[in-house]
Amino acid sequence: MRRITLAIVPIMALAPLTALAGSLDQPVSEAPVTVLPAPTPVQAAPANALGFTLRGGLAVSPEYFGSDDYVVGPDLGFALDRLRFGPFDIGSDDPDFVSEGFGLRGSFRYIGEREAADVDGVAGLDDVDAALELGLGAGYDTRNFGVFADVRRGFGGHESYVAELGADAYFYPNDRLTLRAGPRALFAEDDYAQTYFGAQAFEARGGLISAGAEIGGVYEIDDRWGVDAAVTYERLMNDAADSPVTEDDEQFGARLGITRQLDFRF
Repeated sequence: MRRITLAIVPIMALAPLTALAGSLDQPVSEAPVTVLPAPTPVQAAPANALGFTLRGGLAVSPEYFGSDDYVVGPDLGFALDRLRFGPFDIGSDDPDFVSEGFGLRGSFRYIGEREAADVDGVAGLDDVDAALELGLGAGYDTRNFGVFADVRRGFGGHESYVAELGADAYFYPNDRLTLRAGPRALFAEDDYAQTYFGAQAFEARGGLISAGAEIGGVYEIDDRWGVDAAVTYERLMNDAADSPVTEDDEQFGARLGITRQLDFRF
């Protein structure tokens, strides 16, 4: 917008001097004074912001890694959408913002407990407690594709590091539906492999644990609520596939959940 500066020209200096001569006994007329209301203070926008998406629903997955039996259980998910705090400024206040370029991401996975009695025909196994994997990742996104690499550390059932690599192609059938599809690969340390695939006289080594693919989609009901669904396929590799614990090296999964976006300003 252009700025226009108004210059006040001293008109009185340009008027004839005779215009300044007037009768001294004439009353002096004072210009009316207009009192303007005080301007309303402009409140600054909150300096900090935190926005994220929660997902809750049901998932179908193998009873344990390598099982050929499937169980239904809860599914939970979390995604960081906006963070503005101190030196961090991730995401955007624009609701139509689409992240592009390099960025950081949070990553977590929950692994249910495994009882030794659930594994048929394998003696000498120990029960494995439930585990929670927490970590960070980095990704590169465009509107049409994205890649990511996540590193997580286990707590509980295992205390190893795992790394997950993946890529996705994005499709937009309409303004509210986003589809994605791409490959996945999981790598882990020896302790992880031994925990879930080791047995008597079989020492499982780490490395590439599985490779597969995921197909999923998100439908936005409105600006806050949505539906998130996905199906997965992975093939166990190397010692994970050769383990006596593994009944089927082809593993499938599916989940369906409701998402809710939350936004806090402080």
